[in-house]
Amino acid sequence: MIITKKERKGILIIRRYLTVFFSCIAIALFFLVISLSNAPSYIKDEPDACINCHVMVPQYVSWEKDVHKLGTTCNDCHVPHNSLVDHFWFKIKDGLRHATVFSLRWEPQVIRIKPAGIRVVQNNCIRCHEKLVKPGIFSMTAGQTGIIGGDRKCWDCHRDVPHGRVQGLASSSLVRAPGQDSKKKD
Repeated sequence: MIITKKERKGILIIRRYLTVFFSCIAIALFFLVISLSNAPSYIKDEPDACINCHVMVPQYVSWEKDVHKLGTTCNDCHVPHNSLVDHFWFKIKDGLRHATVFSLRWEPQVIRIKPAGIRVVQNNCIRCHEKLVKPGIFSMTAGQTGIIGGDRKCWDCHRDVPHGRVQGLASSSLVRAPGQDSKKKD
């Protein structure tokens, strides 16, 4: 079958319209996902961003009751601070992992920190409490001493800091996070 110039022109016009149409749909879907996921909140260091996903409510509430609330946010402990590149690369990498896990409903009952997160949190504990930590040994003002190194982490002794004994989604079922109403509105 031979296609005439007029038919070819018609096909090109239809192709252009379809390209524009599907591009508009893709752009609309992109902005819809950005809006529904509250993605802009993750750029900032506000702890409220950590409870966009309901599974983090127990961790948020336990932090909120801890002394660390007075001077820290989630990112002060859970994101590297050695350089801006590492800081944002870790946020992007961790954020994409979280988005995938929570969007596909793969979240575990008990949330456990990953090895990369363990290194970051340990380094940030030492960074913030550097006046109390000496190489290989740390000392407290109360006269307690211990050794940090090898496999030992700050939370091996400080088990309740800052999240208490939160074990899973069911461990604090009656907890209300900011933005949650105690009564349903009609």
